[in-house]
Amino acid sequence: MQSSTTNQKNRRQLTCHQLPLAVYREVAAHLRQVEGVETELIMRSIEHDPQEKFDYYQSQVAALEINYIEELTAADKQRVSEILDYYAQRYSSWQDY
Repeated sequence: MQSSTTNQKNRRQLTCHQLPLAVYREVAAHLRQVEGVETELIMRSIEHDPQEKFDYYQSQVAALEINYIEELTAADKQRVSEILDYYAQRYSSWQDY
């Protein structure tokens, strides 16, 4: 029987301004390859001001939620950091959401 503290999850919510939906999905899929890591996309509100000019560069995604088990190994934590750094170097730095 597992105790209630086993497999407890930690959560991070990150955003990268102007990152396209397809790239958010790619990052999420890449992170899910690390054992013990789960991801979810947080979509932007669909409310829209008709007077506001449409911005093609604004992402449909508000943030990426990363959930990982507390017992994630140091190597797996390093891998998660490497994946996030890879995309930050190509697009823009990650910000807390």
